[in-house]
Amino acid sequence: MSLHDLTALDQAQAIRRREISAVELAQHYLERSQRLNDSVGAFAFMVDDLALEQAEAADRAVVEGRTDLSVLHGVVVPVKDLNQTRRVRTRFGSSVMDVVPDVDDDVVARLRDAGTVMTGKTTTPEFGFPCYTESDIGPYARTPWDLTRMAGGSSGGAATAVASGLAPVAQGSDGGGSVRIPASCCGLVGVKPSRGLISNGPLPEGPGRLVVQGALARTVADAAALLGVMAGCDDAYVRGLSADVGRLRVGRCAQPVIAETTPDPDVLIAWERVSSLLESWGHEVDDVDVPLPLSAVPHFEKVWSAAAAGIPLSAGQEARLRPLTAWLRERGQALSEQEVADAIRLMTDVASSALDATAGYDIVVTPTLAHLPAPIGGLRDDADPAGDFEAQKRFTPYTSPYNMTGQPAVTLPVHWTEDGLPVGVQLVGRPRQEARLLALAARVEEALPWIHRHPEIW
Repeated sequence: MSLHDLTALDQAQAIRRREISAVELAQHYLERSQRLNDSVGAFAFMVDDLALEQAEAADRAVVEGRTDLSVLHGVVVPVKDLNQTRRVRTRFGSSVMDVVPDVDDDVVARLRDAGTVMTGKTTTPEFGFPCYTESDIGPYARTPWDLTRMAGGSSGGAATAVASGLAPVAQGSDGGGSVRIPASCCGLVGVKPSRGLISNGPLPEGPGRLVVQGALARTVADAAALLGVMAGCDDAYVRGLSADVGRLRVGRCAQPVIAETTPDPDVLIAWERVSSLLESWGHEVDDVDVPLPLSAVPHFEKVWSAAAAGIPLSAGQEARLRPLTAWLRERGQALSEQEVADAIRLMTDVASSALDATAGYDIVVTPTLAHLPAPIGGLRDDADPAGDFEAQKRFTPYTSPYNMTGQPAVTLPVHWTEDGLPVGVQLVGRPRQEARLLALAARVEEALPWIHRHPEIW
């Protein structure tokens, strides 16, 4: 067995017992990352020296006998290139940006304080806007299950890092599905927590407060551990995984929400499998209507475009943006402050109505994506950014509604196609009920295990 076969929690326990060292673990992942990154596109750049420095500090804490070690002490946790990292180059997935911040994002500070080890910054598309990770810096992120296909986005690098055995878990962020989309493409657990659970500081919240920090992992327990560290409650979610969830009212819906498209057959097979499993356990499972009408989509799009327009750039930087980013900024810059405020208000009203419509249900089950991972370049269309955006909506019609409502959601890799591609199913919980949602996810994992599955590159 290799070190990367161990789960993140197993690695942390081995470090605390001094069976392995954090330095040994970091070196293992650095070597694998340097060797395989060109193939999978996980990292925009590595930080070997910093990783070893952090690993040495983690080992010293163990030798000193400290009793306050976090649940992921000494474990490798790479950070997405959208997050500010003190002393570490940050490019936001864009060729027009290149800075070395003098502060950490709050979530990065939490990871440092928890004694985790950052081996590099994971790839992301320009400013995180597309659902594919094909930027002008670094290699394109590919799912290791088929290197001709995309890893999804915008946390595509984070997802393929974990799925390829270059890290046991990874931090990501999710403003419209950016954790759940790549998790599904790469056969992982992806958790988008409730709005406000994890700080997005020190930068101000974007329009509509759509973006949250999330976790990508191979197991529910590892995802729960990372979520707890980032939320500042350490192992609380891990300890809650064994809780009895009780008899649940489950609503299920497979009709695409934000775009009209026909889901792939394997997507519906996966969704039916989870629905049937929950029903077999005695939960009440009902078909429910689409929680958000298509009329809500323009409000979301205006808010999304306003976020793009709000990025401070010089004229020279503007001229070098990717076509999709430039198109989004043009849309956003054409909006007045009142139009943006109205869009946020209308989006909030629709989200409140959606919450009311499913208030009687503890869990909502949907597909994560409508289609299997697209070929590299299959969604991107530099010549037609508007068409590019519409293709992304058809690929991801289930994820962004829950950024609008602020509900927690988890995607689980419960199905593989005959060609070996993973398919995720999304479970959505009540606001701030991450513990119950994760406990249910752990039961699904026990019934439909996936940890034994590895891509060839593993």
